Amino acid sequence: MKSKLVILSLLLSGATIANAQTKEKYYSESWKDNFFISVGVGGQVVTNPSNFDYGFGESITPLVNISLGKFFSPVWGIRGQVAGWSGKLHTQYPFENVGKDENWYNYKKKFVALNADAMLNLTNLFCGYKEGRKFEFMFFVGPTLNISNSYSTWNLATKTTEVTNADGSLTYKQELDPSKSYPKDDKVRLLVGASLGLGAKYNIDQKWAIDLEARGTVSPSVFGSVSDAKTEGIVGLTVGATYTFGGKKFVACGAKVDQNAINNEINKYRSELAQAQADLANAKNALANAKPVTKEVVKEIEVAGPRAIFFKIGSARIDDYGMVNIQLAAKILKANPDKKYKVAGYADKATGSASWNQKLSEKRAQAVYDALIKEGVDKDQLELVGFGGTANMFGKNYLNRVVILE
Repeated sequence: MKSKLVILSLLLSGATIANAQTKEKYYSESWKDNFFISVGVGGQVVTNPSNFDYGFGESITPLVNISLGKFFSPVWGIRGQVAGWSGKLHTQYPFENVGKDENWYNYKKKFVALNADAMLNLTNLFCGYKEGRKFEFMFFVGPTLNISNSYSTWNLATKTTEVTNADGSLTYKQELDPSKSYPKDDKVRLLVGASLGLGAKYNIDQKWAIDLEARGTVSPSVFGSVSDAKTEGIVGLTVGATYTFGGKKFVACGAKVDQNAINNEINKYRSELAQAQADLANAKNALANAKPVTKEVVKEIEVAGPRAIFFKIGSARIDDYGMVNIQLAAKILKANPDKKYKVAGYADKATGSASWNQKLSEKRAQAVYDALIKEGVDKDQLELVGFGGTANMFGKNYLNRVVILE
């Protein structure tokens, strides 16, 4: 009767898990996992109409950024970024009615941009997570705070005006004097805007990656009256590297559960359990009324055989079904104090890392051990051991998430 109960436990627990686990997702097991730091260098340009009209090439400046962030799953994460250097506006202000080949100014600003980004891994979103994938594409968006100190420098491009004497011997350059009308602006400004961008990532290994990133930012112009626009954008392109502390660590878990299937299995299991309890009561009555010789034979049968306590994926919590097995086993263990038993924990090798599976198997074994002690079993009867991830112990991966008492 007891061997039938063990087989019934295996079949019912396996059926329940098979119905419940229809789709898997991944997540960060610990809050300390999947933190990263990035550094990038490149260039940027202020997308002001003046720059495009009078000197696009003159407005390109260096760009450096440093980022710190975390991925909560393979698909989404957050980061904070500090970026900056300087920006230029190439214009002919304050002169009017002059041609493009005449005098021009460069207005230059120092700035630091504080970006808060929500990050979306497009590759994992559409193709699913795959450990060891080399190429990934990212999308990010969020607010930005531009802290800038705007100041002006005079760069005078002279126009050569040919003045010819009677003999044609004299030519000189005519220069305009900017001292009469020179705009100055040394204020520190805090300008709130928004930014978004795309990134490409090449993963060297689980810790290191090479990044290529393009970002576009829109905010009010810091150049004030010298600008042709009240709002301007900044487009930047950087290349750099990312280091993930401890490497990328994501654990699979069951995401969707068929509640009706679980309820049906629970009702079926309850019915079988009630029958098993009735059989056990009958066996106890037979023991109480048996002759001494008969009692000795029955006592041999009472020695606990293997019992299986199954767990949900990634969990070491004992459910109601597992507690039934533990309580039945505890009664027989207490009736046979000279017998010793092994509490062996296992995990599913198909999901999770080897180190995680080892810890999980030990936690499961410890949970069953503690439950038996709580039921009154002598700790000297028990040996605790965790075997880590196991493949196809019962022919199905989900049946490996188990503690076996033998």
